[in-house]
Amino acid sequence: MLNSPFFRLLFLALGICLLITGGCATTEPARFYTLSPLAIPGTQAQAGPAERGVAIGVGPIKLPEHLDRPQIVTRTSRNELKLAEFDRWAGSLADDFSRVLAENLSILLSTDRVSLYPWRKSVPVEYAVAVDVARFDGQLGGDASLIARWTVFGGHDKKVLFMGKASISEPSGDRGHEAMVAAQSRALGHLSREIADAIKAISRKGPNQ
Repeated sequence: MLNSPFFRLLFLALGICLLITGGCATTEPARFYTLSPLAIPGTQAQAGPAERGVAIGVGPIKLPEHLDRPQIVTRTSRNELKLAEFDRWAGSLADDFSRVLAENLSILLSTDRVSLYPWRKSVPVEYAVAVDVARFDGQLGGDASLIARWTVFGGHDKKVLFMGKASISEPSGDRGHEAMVAAQSRALGHLSREIADAIKAISRKGPNQ
């Protein structure tokens, strides 16, 4: 009975339907994010070539291995991490962190003389900033956390001029990854202000005091 023409046609029709259904199924599209710099228009100095502000070098920036990946990492508990399959960084998180920190310091210190690590030996750098990140994640709908140790070096002799530790929490206000990345950007803005304030204090005193 199952070999009758009717059942053969029925099975063939079912197979075609399954193929059509499978072909029409779509995969959820990936979403890509970047950190954003401080939005403080008009604060950067419009100085001439001889007065372009202090020369800053930014980097190296060190991230934990579990954060150095394309997927955005969030926490579901104190000890459990979750990797977002469809919410990803548009590029390297370490490079993005460096870029935004450099832009923020350029704004906060009113200078256009900011270089990213590794810079050429011919590039004048008065102060170099290195950051060792211990945590840069958060819980969706909760806070974004940034914990990092940072050091300001003299650009010429690489003498340690200042060492600091930042522990920053910034509420995301929403459960989405876009809100989390925005909160992470604000946390990085707070870190940038701490570093900028230290560089200003060093500049006032002079690097040898």
